[in-house]
Amino acid sequence: MDWKLLLTNSILLGVGLAIDAFSVSVADTMAEPHMARSKKLLIASVFAIFQTLMPLMGWFFVRAAAERFLVFQKAIPYIALLLLLYLGFKMIMESRKSEEDNEKKVHLTLPVILIQGVATSIDALSVGFAISSYSTLQAIASTAIIGIVTLIICALGLEAGKKVGSAFSSRATFIGGIILMAIGVEIFVEGVFF
Repeated sequence: MDWKLLLTNSILLGVGLAIDAFSVSVADTMAEPHMARSKKLLIASVFAIFQTLMPLMGWFFVRAAAERFLVFQKAIPYIALLLLLYLGFKMIMESRKSEEDNEKKVHLTLPVILIQGVATSIDALSVGFAISSYSTLQAIASTAIIGIVTLIICALGLEAGKKVGSAFSSRATFIGGIILMAIGVEIFVEGVFF
């Protein structure tokens, strides 16, 4: 494969795959508008790592165990839906507690960030089918590009969410929870019906 074509395809795949992670990044900083830079870097990095690893795992599964992967692929929309509904519901419940206790602030913990990373990238496993003809070096290069694109897009989402979160600080966590739940439903509908 031509490396220019691989670069173009990988950037486009990265943008497409990063949309969910971008939305969750916006929701995260809406929930926690005064988030430290180190936490923003952690969130963007976690999303980028998962968006890098999932397609690479998909590539490996297609090459090594295609029949078994087909069964798992059918479960992807359900898993993403459950994870994002859980996280969204949790954020909504935290927003209600925050309204009752104005001094209590929402803080995204590492386990929550990791669950978000898995939930937003699990559909990226199917990209392994798209890149299954790539050599090992090409697959690694492609997924690395996808990860870099995700990192950049999530960093932009974290900045956008800060601006939106500051404007809607009293309702930001609630809105963020709704966004996560909506993303889960969108992934489910796309995966099951289209």
